[in-house]
Amino acid sequence: MMANHVHVLLAPIVPLARLTQLVKGATARQSNLILSRTGTRFWQDESFDHWVRNPAEWQKIRSYIERNPVAAGLVARAEDWPWSSASHPIE
Repeated sequence: MMANHVHVLLAPIVPLARLTQLVKGATARQSNLILSRTGTRFWQDESFDHWVRNPAEWQKIRSYIERNPVAAGLVARAEDWPWSSASHPIE
């Protein structure tokens, strides 16, 4: 994950608002436990979502997400970021 944001590309089978609530709730609880924080919101209320319209757009977004740790200077190659699909290629 980036220092100040997270990218996720998925094909939800539940309403997006419910999925966002579940993901943010679970990760906020765990993060606040790790950081020994209480009474403070972990996530901002806003999020950015975009409906992917076709396979070419899906691949373009996936490539952008995989290259993001490289652009942020966290790794030299996308494959070096352990939380990326680039480090776990689909066969």
